[in-house]
Amino acid sequence: MCLFTHRTPYKLKITLGGIWRITAWHIHHKNTTVAAAAVEAQASQAKAQWRESGTSIDTNTCACLLNSCTNVKTLCQVHTHIIIGGLEHNTFLGTKLVHKYSMWGSMEDAHLVFQKINKQNIFLWNVMIRGYASIGFCREALEFYCQMQREGLHPDNFTFPFVLKACAGLLALREGKAVHDHIVRTGFQWDVFVANSLVTLYSQCGNVDVARHVFDKMPERDLVSWNAMIDGYAQNDYGDQALMLFHQMQIAGVKPDPVTIVNVLSGCIKVAGLREGMRIHSCIIRSGFEADVFVQNSLVTMYAKCGRLEIAKELFNNMSHRNEVSWNAMIAGYSQSGHATEALNIFNEMQLAGMKLNSFTLVSALQACALSGALQQGKWIHEFVLERGLESDTFVLNSLLDMYAKCGYIEIAQQLFDKMSKKDVVSWSAMIAACAQTGHAAEALTLFHDMQLEDVMPNSITMVNVLLACTHVAALQQGKSMHSYIVKTGFESNVIVGTALIDMYAKCGCVEIARSFFDKMTERNVVSWSVMISGYGMHGHGEEALSIFQQMQEAGIEPNHITFVSILYACSHAGLVNEGWEYFHCMIRDYCITPTEEHYACMVDLLGRAGHLDEAQDFIQKMPFQPGVGVWGALLSACRIHCNIELGEQVAKRLFDLEPENAGCYVLLSNIYAAAGRWDEVAKLRTGMKEKGLKKTPGCSLIELNNRIHRFLVGDISHPQSDKIYAILETLGKQMKEAGYIPMTDFVLHDVEEEVKENMLHSHSEKLAIAFGLLNTRPGTPIWITKNLRVCGDCHSATKFISRIVNREIVVRDVNRFHHFKNGICSCGDYW
Repeated sequence: MCLFTHRTPYKLKITLGGIWRITAWHIHHKNTTVAAAAVEAQASQAKAQWRESGTSIDTNTCACLLNSCTNVKTLCQVHTHIIIGGLEHNTFLGTKLVHKYSMWGSMEDAHLVFQKINKQNIFLWNVMIRGYASIGFCREALEFYCQMQREGLHPDNFTFPFVLKACAGLLALREGKAVHDHIVRTGFQWDVFVANSLVTLYSQCGNVDVARHVFDKMPERDLVSWNAMIDGYAQNDYGDQALMLFHQMQIAGVKPDPVTIVNVLSGCIKVAGLREGMRIHSCIIRSGFEADVFVQNSLVTMYAKCGRLEIAKELFNNMSHRNEVSWNAMIAGYSQSGHATEALNIFNEMQLAGMKLNSFTLVSALQACALSGALQQGKWIHEFVLERGLESDTFVLNSLLDMYAKCGYIEIAQQLFDKMSKKDVVSWSAMIAACAQTGHAAEALTLFHDMQLEDVMPNSITMVNVLLACTHVAALQQGKSMHSYIVKTGFESNVIVGTALIDMYAKCGCVEIARSFFDKMTERNVVSWSVMISGYGMHGHGEEALSIFQQMQEAGIEPNHITFVSILYACSHAGLVNEGWEYFHCMIRDYCITPTEEHYACMVDLLGRAGHLDEAQDFIQKMPFQPGVGVWGALLSACRIHCNIELGEQVAKRLFDLEPENAGCYVLLSNIYAAAGRWDEVAKLRTGMKEKGLKKTPGCSLIELNNRIHRFLVGDISHPQSDKIYAILETLGKQMKEAGYIPMTDFVLHDVEEEVKENMLHSHSEKLAIAFGLLNTRPGTPIWITKNLRVCGDCHSATKFISRIVNREIVVRDVNRFHHFKNGICSCGDYW
C-alpha cells in the first residue's frame, strides 16, 4: 500500500494537472511518433519548472501511480512524471513501465524505456520477450533471447515458454529444437510450464509424435498439459488420438475445463465422431459447462459438421447469448453440408440481428452462393467487401473467385484473379479448380505451369484439381507427368491426392494402372474404395467392381451412399440385374441408407438396359417421392435402346414438363422416331426446338498428342490435316466393306438418300479422331479417344472393324462408359 503525507496529494494534484494538460494527446503504439519518445520531449520542457517548485517525487508515489494506470494514455502521463522527477533510470520503476507498456502491446515504447535502465535483470528481459511474443512479433522475441545470452544472462523457466511461443508462431521447428537443446542443458525440461510450451511448439509445427514423447516423459502434468496435447492431436487431424487421450485424462482423474471440451470436440469433427461428440455433450452437462458460449459454439460446430444440423439448430436457437462465432458456425455448417438456402437464410438473419460480418461469415456465405448459384446475393457480398475495404483479404477474395466461377462467370473470376496483388496457393488452386470444373482443362493446366513459374508451392487441393483437368479431357500423358511431379513433391501418400490419381487413370482408360496404384496405397478411405468400384464400373468390369466392394466390407470400411451409386452403376453397365437388386436392398437393410434420386435412376437404368421396361415402370410408380429428371431420363434412354415408341412418348412428355429447356430430351425422342422411320414426327420436334431456341449439343471427340489436345466435330474440316484424315477414312471405308462392314444408316437422323447417309456417317467426330491418331502415331500404338456424347451404333461397329484392320487397340470413352476395341471385339460385349 502507498502512504502519502497529508500535504502530498494536494501538491501532486496541482502539479499533475499541468502535466495532464501537456500530455493530452492520442496515444497508439503504431503511430509514427513513439509515445515514450514524445513523453521525453514534453517532460524536458517541464523539468526546470518542476524543480523550481521544490516538490519532491519519490519512488513509492510513482509506483502507486503506475499501478493505477488503466490505459496507455494515463501511463504516458505517469511516465512524464517519472522523467521530470529524474527517476527514468530507476530499475524498479523502469521495470514497471516496461511491464505496463508491454501489457498494452506498446513494445516500441517498452523498448525505449528498457534501453534507459542501467541494471537490466532477467525479469526485465523476460518481460520484453513475453511482450514481443504476445503481440506476434516473434522474430523480435527471438532476437532479444539471443541478445540476452550475449549479455551474459542465463534464461530461466519463465524465459523459455515465451521463446518457445515465438518459435511456434514462426513455425520455426529448427530454432525450436535448438531452444529445446538449451532447455535440456540447463535442466528445465522437467518444469511443467516449459514442457507444456514444448508440447505446443511441436504440435503447431506438425511434429505430433515428438510432442507426445515430451508429454509422456513429463513427471508432472497439469490441466494445461493435457489440453495442449489434445489440441495438438485435433489440429493435426488426429481426431481418434485426441479422443483417446481425453479418455485417458478422465481415467487419470483430471477434470476438464471449457478449453479441454472445445479441443476434444474439434477432434470429434476431424473424424466425424458423432457418437463420441454426443457422449462429450453429456459430460458438458454434468460438468456445468453448457452455459459457456465457447463450448456452445463448439457443440453447434460439431453437430453441424457431423451432419446433425437439426440438433445444431436447436442448440443455436436455445443459446441465451450468441456472438459472431455462433452465427458463423451455423452458416458454415449448413453451407458445408450442401444446404445452401438454409445457410443464406441464417446469413440474412445475422444481419437483421445487427451482428458484425467478418471474413469467416462472408466466406461461408459465398460458399453457399456458389452451391446454389445465388449470383445476385454473391454480387451483394462483393459490393459489401468493397465498401468495407476488405478487397485485400485474400481469404475473402479466393471465395469470391470461387463463387463467380461456380455461377458460370469464369471471366469475372479470371479478372478478380488477375487483379489480386497477393496470390497464395489457395488463390491459384481456386482458379485452377474454376477452370477444371467448368470444362476449361487446357487453361487449368496452363495456370498450374504459371503457378510453378511464380514459385508458389502447390498443396493437395491444387494437385487434385490439376488431375481433374487431365481427367476431363482424358489427357493421359499429362496425367502421367503430373503423377511423376506428385511423387517428387511427396503428395503420393496423401489419401485425397491418391484417390484423385486412381480416378484419373480409370477415366483415362487405364483401369489396370488405377488398380495397381490402389493396391499400393497405405491409407484408403471410403472415397478411395468408391472411386475404384466406379472405375471398374465405367469399363464394364462388373464382377471386379463387386469383388472390390466385398474387400471393402472385409476391411471394415463402411460404404456410403456414393459407394452404392458406384455399385449400382457397375451392375447396370455389366447387365447384372439380380446383383443390382441385391445391393439396392442391402443398402437399405444392412446400412440404413435411404435411397436418393441417383440410386433410383441407377436401378431404372439397370432394368431398362436389360430390356425390363415394364419392371422399370413399376419400380418408378412405387418410389416414395416424385421421380425427377434423372429417373425419367434413364427410362427414356432405355426406350431409345429398345425402340419403344409408345412408352418413349409418355416419358418424354413428363421430361418436357420438368425441363422444357433441356434439348437432350427432344433429341432422344427424335432418335426414337428416326430409328422407326417416322420422319414427320422428327420434323415436328426439330421445328419445336427451333421455336424454343434449343440446340442439340454437337458431337465432339478429343485426342491427346504430344501433350496437346486436338478436337474434332462432326463433319469437321478445320484441322490442318483434314485432307489426309479424310483420305485415311476413304481407304479404311473400302477395307471395312471388304471385311463385311455394313453402314448402319438408321443412326442418321435425317430423311435423305442412303448414299448421303453413308457420307454423313463417314464424318462422325470419333472417326475423324481415330484417323488423326492413325496418321500421327506409330503402328501398334493404342489410340485413346474421348467423346462428349454416347457412341452411335455405326461408329461402334466401324471401330471394331478398324481395330482389326490396323491391328491396334482403340479406347473410346463416351459420356457413359469406356469401350476397349481390340481385334474386332469391344469390351462392352455390345451391351451399352
